[in-house]
Amino acid sequence: MDIDIRGPRFGAAVSTVVLAAVLITGSASLLAWQTLCFAIGAFAGVQRSPYGLLFRAAVRPRVGPPTEFEDAAPPRFAQAIGLAFAAVGLAGYAAGPLWLGMTATAGALAAAFLNSAFGYCLGCEMYLLLRRVTARSS
Repeated sequence: MDIDIRGPRFGAAVSTVVLAAVLITGSASLLAWQTLCFAIGAFAGVQRSPYGLLFRAAVRPRVGPPTEFEDAAPPRFAQAIGLAFAAVGLAGYAAGPLWLGMTATAGALAAAFLNSAFGYCLGCEMYLLLRRVTARSS
């Protein structure tokens, strides 16, 4: 399934703001929200995640129809990577050690920022690299 390329980038921008707020406030509940968003994006698809739904309802009508599409699999994989980082971060914030929560959250923030600011999806690139490596070994 192909998706509008602007949707995941919008989601990354919102994630950047949320993850930065987590690092500033130390809010485990805010990180729990972001973890849930990553989980929905990973398992149901980025277009069904809360940020994907917000993009489709509020942003896309204002920016017009999509002109470029991408396969949904790499962004879903990126959401799964974000989920892993956010889950580790949540464990660190909730049960300790705090440095673990902050480090994992900062890692997720760095990846989200790269996607939102520069259009470089680290998780998507990992997905494509893994596909190439597994195709060669088959």
